[in-house]
This record gives sequence, structure tokens and C-alpha cells, in this order.
Amino acid sequence: MCNSGWKFKLLILIFVPLLNRYNKKTYMIVIIPKEIYPDETRVAATPATVKDLIKSGLTVHVETGAGQSAYISDNDYMGAGAKIIKSSSDLLSQADIILKVLHPTLEEILHLKTNSVLVSFFQPTRELETVKALSEKSITGFSMHLIPRTTLAQKMDALSSQANIAGYKAVLMAASQLGIYMPLLMTAAGTIRPAKILILGAGVAGLQAIATAKRLGAQVEAFDVRPIVKEQVESLGAKFIEVESSSDDGVGEGGYAKETSDDYKQRQQELIHEHISKSDAVITTALIPGRPAPLLIPTSMVEAMKPGSIIMDLAAENGGNCELTQKDKVIQHNQVTIDGTSNIPGTMPVHASELYSKNITAFLTYMVKDGSLNLDLEDEIISGSLFTHKGEITHVPTQEALNA
Repeated sequence: MCNSGWKFKLLILIFVPLLNRYNKKTYMIVIIPKEIYPDETRVAATPATVKDLIKSGLTVHVETGAGQSAYISDNDYMGAGAKIIKSSSDLLSQADIILKVLHPTLEEILHLKTNSVLVSFFQPTRELETVKALSEKSITGFSMHLIPRTTLAQKMDALSSQANIAGYKAVLMAASQLGIYMPLLMTAAGTIRPAKILILGAGVAGLQAIATAKRLGAQVEAFDVRPIVKEQVESLGAKFIEVESSSDDGVGEGGYAKETSDDYKQRQQELIHEHISKSDAVITTALIPGRPAPLLIPTSMVEAMKPGSIIMDLAAENGGNCELTQKDKVIQHNQVTIDGTSNIPGTMPVHASELYSKNITAFLTYMVKDGSLNLDLEDEIISGSLFTHKGEITHVPTQEALNA
């Protein structure tokens, strides 16, 4: 009886560890590196989204100080279940999935594992060296810039969430630099007229700019190449100005604008010139994804503006809608201020990070099944946002840009 007992215990000591090792699950490691580009204050995960990632069966590692600029401490991340890693190279080398705001540097890519997955918010057609480096290392790359505009992908739409912030903050930045009030004021000294604000482009950023300017009491006009947005503009209390056209000139797929004809551009320039000369502030938001920003305000138009007026160019990242725009610089020309700040969402890092992290987490958890990635290339959201996979560049416009 005694011998039988010892034999049973011996079997337990031998086979239980083996059974545990067999059943032990290997979790994919998701990392959140610290953004290293100057003036980037956003972070790709918050404590709330870390919890969501862990619930999906993923392990989360965060570089120390990653959330500092967004006022998130290492302790906040640890409290959510993340592990804090001090060494950037150690963090990158252990990653199965990398979540970032901006694209990685070439040095960061050197530390990444072959066949790992990168999800970040950058334009592959404009960062060709980065795309080539990712492809050469067989890293699967997804861009939040390429998320299709579909109902199912709405919660993943980082372009919209960040543009919303840019449109709001641009109006406040313009108001702080103008030498006049925004609203109509009746004072003992006389009546103060409201500021006249012109919004060029009525997408997400433009509509938010309209709403914010109206809340401040300004008189607002808006222009867009897509007649379909007229109702939205007018519902916010702004006057819609449009070039009369019998065709769908300027109307692109997925709700985006597209390149217009030369005749349309000529009439557009004349109309904008007429209204811009009367405006106190102009906020330009016209962007075509993956392309240089369309030129809407040539130098001659700037010189027709009133002294003391301002242009907030939200398309500065892609070259700007104003001919004189200089990325990340505020300049004066003929007593007109031209603000080319490119990362306006980064001036509101708390909410910008909250929204972006929800977008990127919604996208990642959409692909995760039981703690593992399921890359269904037949899925339009997954295939649409993919730009490199298994050593190949899969995004056609990026291929064309490289060939050019």
C-alpha cells in the first residue's frame, strides 16, 4: 500500500509538469514603443485599451515613458496589466505586433523580428524608404490611413477621429492669433461685427471647424468640390459656396474628394478669390489620400487678403493648400499669417491618444481570434489597410510611387 502511494506520487511529479508544458499557451506580445519623432505627443495605447487587448488574449509590453506626453504614467499602464520595458531595443526585438502612431525609423526596423506585424498611422506612398525596409524584413504592415470608409470600419477610422480634433483646434488657434473678436458684440462704444471665417473643404475636419467657429459666434462660409455636403454645411449654420457643375467633378470613392478638371479649377479659383478677400480667417482642409494636397490659395490670393487675417493650413503635412505654406512653421506674408502646423491633433494629446488608441485597438481585435492573428486577406478591411506582406508590397499606389 505504501509502495503504491509512492508510485502514484512519482507519476504525478513526472507527468503533471509535462502536461502543463503541453497545455501552456504562448501569448502574442503586443508592444507600445515610445514615439521618438520630435513634437509627437500621442501614444498608440491607453490603460483602457491595454485592458481590451489583454481581454483578447494578447500580452502587452509598454516602453517606459511611452505615455508621458499624453499624461499617462508607467504605473497607469502597469495597473491595467501591461509590463513596462526600459530598453527600446529589447522591447522591439520581442514584439509579435507593434502598435505605433508614426512610422518606425529605419533603426527601429532593424530591431524588429522577421514576420512581425506593424500597425501605425502613416502614409505609405509618402514614406517609401520605410515601406521598402519593412518589405525587405518580411514585416506585415498595416496603415490606419488606409482603413476603408465602410460602416463596419467606422470605429477604426483614425483619419476621421484625428481630423475632428484638427478642425476644432484650428479654429481656436486662429481665434488666438486674430486681432478681432469672433462674435457679434453690442457694446456701449458701438457694435463689433462678427469675424468672417472661410472653410475650404467640408470633410470631417471642415465640418468640425464650421461647428466650432459658429459656437464662437463667427460668420461662416464653406466651400467643397462635393455638392453632396451642402446639406451638412447648412445644417451647421454656415453658407455653402459652390462651383456650379453638371458632372460629379471632384467626387471620389468612399466619401473622399478627387482631382478636378482644369475648367473646374479655374472657376473654383475665381470663386475662392472673391470670398477669401473678405475673410478674416481661412481654414483649409482639402486632402486627397496619398497625394499632394491640392493648391487652393496661390500667392496672388494671399496678397488680396486683408492685413491681419490668417490662414490655418490643415493640409500642411502633404504640401499645403496654400502656395506659401511651410510645414510646421508660422510665417507672415503681406501682413497675413500662414500657419503650417502639421500635427494639430498632437496639441491635444489626451483626447487624441484616447481616440486613436480606440481606433487601432478596434482594428487589431477585429483580426484577433483566441489570442492569435487571423489575417483573412479576403476581408476588405484587412486587405484594404495592408501595404506589405511576406516580403511584398501589396498596396498598388505605393508600388506605383516606388516604380516612379
